[in-house]
Amino acid sequence: MYILANTQASNFVTGVDRAFLVILGISFFFLIGLTLVMIYFIYRYNKKRNPEATQIKGSNTLEVVWTVIPTILVLVMFYYGWAGWKPMKNAPEDSFEIDVISRMWNFTFEYENGKKTDTLFIPMDKPVKLNLISVDVIHSVYIPAFRVKEDVVPGREKFMWFIPQKEGIFELFCTEYCGLQHSYMYNWVKVMPEDQFNSWYADTTILVAGTVDSPTASGKRIMTNIGCLACHSLDGSKLVGPSFKGLYGHEVTVKAGGETKTVVADDEYIKRSIYDPNSEIVEGFPKGMMQSYQGQLSDDDIALMIEYLKTLK
Repeated sequence: MYILANTQASNFVTGVDRAFLVILGISFFFLIGLTLVMIYFIYRYNKKRNPEATQIKGSNTLEVVWTVIPTILVLVMFYYGWAGWKPMKNAPEDSFEIDVISRMWNFTFEYENGKKTDTLFIPMDKPVKLNLISVDVIHSVYIPAFRVKEDVVPGREKFMWFIPQKEGIFELFCTEYCGLQHSYMYNWVKVMPEDQFNSWYADTTILVAGTVDSPTASGKRIMTNIGCLACHSLDGSKLVGPSFKGLYGHEVTVKAGGETKTVVADDEYIKRSIYDPNSEIVEGFPKGMMQSYQGQLSDDDIALMIEYLKTLK
């Protein structure tokens, strides 16, 4: 998929590909060499040609040769791997920083001016630093064309950086299995000339438009952006969590403190379920599948979400 001539998309491509080709070349050489030697030995030393096996006591020369040469080869492979990896750990101070929020099962890209997107927009020929944040489980951000990959671990500060060197659209996806819809964590990176990116970045019409959405549309947008619809269906089907269809205003059987009880899915219940999701678990679903959104969603956000839930009869 990623032909060398067409993927000089970042400053790390050359180093990573060089290490890959060196290791591949050494491995291929020995694969062919050892296979040919084995075929020769099968022919040369079969029982018909050697009815009685020759006793070999050993050879100090061979012991040295097959110890020293593999050691040198391993060190050569290590050197190229280290040379390609080390620059990835030192981001320039003038890097353009973007927060990457990872959750089951989507990525959200947050910019310093308040923009939030599900496509990573970045300027060409300028260092970009991605601050990697997970709000639930371990994820992994991978951009194949840029030759960069980094795990995203809850509670740990992680980052990746690169300099995009080719205009275009490239794949970004999660490479750490993170649950039922792991394969849905598939996004795009759009690299633009710096002047086009600056125009896009300065355009806040998306943010302004968001303020005039109807409460219902705003609620759905919030739920989509934070990943609610990855675990809760809108058509009554059972996913990781209970369906949102017909939820609001109806009775729900939950387990709380070891007891089973019935509650009404009103405003307070929904707010409680978002801020403290493990306090009352809907019957038939496991505990611990949802993290708290305390601090991530305001009361106003939840009010908009409730307005949308009211429409799902």
